[in-house]
Parts: sequence; structure tokens; C-alpha cells
Amino acid sequence: MTLFGGEKICAVIAERTAEAARARTQDALKQTRLIELRLDYFAGCRETLQFLKWLRRDPGRGPQALCIATCRRRKAGGRFGGSIAEQLALLRLAVGCGCQWVDVEIETAASLRRGALRRWLAPAKRIVSWHSFRRVPARGVHMRGPIRRALNRQGADARKIAVQVRGLREAVRLLGLARETPDTIVVPMGEIAAPARLLALREGSPLAYASIGNATAAGQFSLDETRGLYRADGITRKTRVYGVIGNPIAHSLSPQLHNAGFRARAVDAVLLPFLVKDLTEFCACIVPLGIVGFGVTLPHKERILRYLENCDPLAEAIGAVNTVVVRANKLMGYNTDYVGVLRALHRKMTPQGSRILILGAGGAARAAAFALSRAGATVAFCARRTRRAMLLARSVGGEALPRRALRRERFDAIINATPVGMSPHATASPLCTDELNCRLILDLVYRPSPTKLLQMAAQRGIVCVSGVEIFLEQGMAQWEIWMGKRAPAAAMRKAVRAALLSMARS
Repeated sequence: MTLFGGEKICAVIAERTAEAARARTQDALKQTRLIELRLDYFAGCRETLQFLKWLRRDPGRGPQALCIATCRRRKAGGRFGGSIAEQLALLRLAVGCGCQWVDVEIETAASLRRGALRRWLAPAKRIVSWHSFRRVPARGVHMRGPIRRALNRQGADARKIAVQVRGLREAVRLLGLARETPDTIVVPMGEIAAPARLLALREGSPLAYASIGNATAAGQFSLDETRGLYRADGITRKTRVYGVIGNPIAHSLSPQLHNAGFRARAVDAVLLPFLVKDLTEFCACIVPLGIVGFGVTLPHKERILRYLENCDPLAEAIGAVNTVVVRANKLMGYNTDYVGVLRALHRKMTPQGSRILILGAGGAARAAAFALSRAGATVAFCARRTRRAMLLARSVGGEALPRRALRRERFDAIINATPVGMSPHATASPLCTDELNCRLILDLVYRPSPTKLLQMAAQRGIVCVSGVEIFLEQGMAQWEIWMGKRAPAAAMRKAVRAALLSMARS
């Protein structure tokens, strides 16, 4: 059944003024034919009426556009403070102005006599929705559950269940509902559940919501991301699912990098960002979510080893993994961070015989240390966790230095393998100006570009290597492990640089 004319992505218009809503609507209709108009977001009745008047007369909207009118009351997580009668009057007015669908929460629908909703809002079709901002109920979210029966009693043309989830396991349960009942719109809400919003399409949910302007729920991707970056309207059961995990994860450019590669090679695959606070929970959800591979970033590069069935010998020696392949429900780990470091350094200097300082003692620092040690460099470490720095130095025959010693030491190169300076803390630097005693600085942080550390180094005439270069090299090596073919380097570089430029402008 095609509920919305084959359109899978619904752009949500949620603005305070009629002028802003008009602009967002026009922008949205360039990318999708389906929009939801959140009438409860308008600053007052005057703005709402101005917008609906424009909607009725707008000659550019076209007969193919589908509009869903929603006026969510506060009890259902919306902003409308009026009565049910006033809510229905606004929705009826929206139908008269051209909205072919209305979305009414179950609390409103249940307060009416059977058939009243249909008569009041005809000829529009009706979505009856149930929202929970607490948790996924322990029972009842299935085809024959009480929530499903309550939605069915309202005579809806479509049903929607939106739930604030606290973890991926709850999101997986909701995706099971989408698989059971393809006519039910399933919306997992929350930052942790963001990828599940799009994966619901893979399981049979008729549509996914995307923001254009103001997001109306945590974890909601923008329309540009949903349609352009993730190509969500093309996700099917055949689409291979990859991920990148971390905490935080919003800064990651892995989706831009890998999805550009998939597009360039015409691979039916998507890479999604997973905010992972509980690594055990994520690993338990890999198979249910259909994940066939994932990248690993802070703080999980070392912790992931305990969940692996097999590990590449070099990654095992490093003690950190940034790339995982899922085969026959078992996890195989690799490390490509060292590839990025070596390739970037070789373009600027010869590591053999050099003395190099690494800031940090985590997974990224370990990868850099093993790569440089094997390339013939002498490695020193300085880290907040002194004991870890000493253990890492011992493992590669290097030395651990206290922070106070850096002003009088000299190095051929310094590598920042800490997250200091990463967006949104872009004004921070792991070193002071008088500690930059070297010929070259390489910063593994790639957002922002350049970092504060590299800006300080450039002012002193020090050669700078951006983390963007390391990120690209390790990411392309990662892509090749997953795909078993050469990465489309030009397309992937272009996508990452375009994303960085866009971020710098915004």
C-alpha cells in the first residue's frame, strides 16, 4: 500500500512566523513532495491564518504536493495550548486550505465519538498518532497490543507511534513493530535512536520525518542530510548498513566520507552515526539492526577489543581498533589509523631517525606510536594519565615526559592524539606557544580545520599537517576493507572538504 504517493521523506515545517514557514515550505518542496505543517509552532493565531491563507492561494505548490496538518497539544508533546475544539477548528481550516492529510494525537481522537473525526476533517485522510516521552512500554507495542487496538478504534487511514527511547535495545523493539505492521509510521525519538529513524524505512515504516529549519524532536536529521547524505528514500531491505560509533559522534565526518564512496561506486549501502554510551548494548544490537561493518572512534577504540571474535595482528599489537567487519554475526577488528599517520608524515618528512612527541596515550596515540616505531622513529609521550604514557612508552621503546619538560625539549615533529581542540571546544589547544619546539605539527583533530593548535604553529612558521589528511587516508583504507575494492579517493576527498567548508560558513 502506498499511503503517500510513494514519497518516503516528510519535511517538517515548524516556524513561529508565516513568512519563515512560507520560505521553509518552498525550500522543502524542492526536495520532497511531502511536508508536515506544525501549526502549533506559530507564535499566534494571526501568523497561523496568514500562512494558511498563503497556502490556499500558492500557485507554486503544485497539485502533486502532499501536506499533513498537525496541531499538537501540549499533553502530546506539542505547543498548542488551546482546547480540543479549537485544535480541530484549526485542522479543519487547514484542510479547507489544501491539506490532504491531518495528524491527530490519540488523546484528541479518543475524546470524540466514533466517526466524529472522519466527519469533522473530511475529505482529508487521517493519521492517528500515539506519543510517549517516557519509554517504550514493556508490553503492548505489537500488532495486537492495547496501543495498536486503541489506534485502530479511531478509524485512521494511517497510524503513527513515536517513542522517546533510552537505548538502542528499545529502538530495536520499535523497528520490530515497523516490520510487523508496514502501515504504521514508526518514529524512535532521541539522540541515541537517530539512526533508527532512517532504518525504520528499511523495516517497512511508510515514511521518516526530517527537519528543515527547526527540529521538532531530538535525533531528527535535517532534510538535506536525510535526502542527500543518507539517501534515505532509497533504503530497502537490500541496503547494506554500516556505522560509525563514538561518544560524542555529531562531529564525525565519516558519513560524508563513506556515503560519498558508496554513491561514487553505485553501492547500495549507507553509513549512519551511532551515539554509543553503552558498548555492550550496541554490540547486542548489531545483528538486529543489520549492521555489516562499523568504524570506531573515541572512547571505544580500546574497549571494542573485548567484543571481537578475531583481530588483525597489527591491531592486536597496537591494542586499539577503529574498523570492524561483521561476518556470520562475528566481529573482526582492524586498525587503519596508523595508515593515515604514516602516509601524511611521509609527504612532509622521513620518520626514520626522527624524534617525535605524541600527546595522549589513548587508542589513536597507540596507533601512531606503533606506526612511527616501526618506521624507525624515536617516540616520546606526554599525557594527562602519566601511568598510561609510561606503559605505552615502554611498549615501543620510547620515553614518557612530564608536561613541565616540554619547554626545554626539541622534536622533529609533534602529534596531537588527544581530542583537545575538537569542535565545539575549538578555542582550546593541548600545548602553549612556548611548547611548540619542533619543525612539524600533525593534529589528528580534523574539525575544525585548522585547529587552534595548527593556527598557533603556523604563526611560528612550523609546518602543519591537518587531521583532515589523516582522516581521509585512514577512512579510505577502512572503506577498502569493507568493500574489497579501491576507494574512489577523489569523490571522498571532495565530499569531506565540501562538508568542512559548509561548517566553516555556518
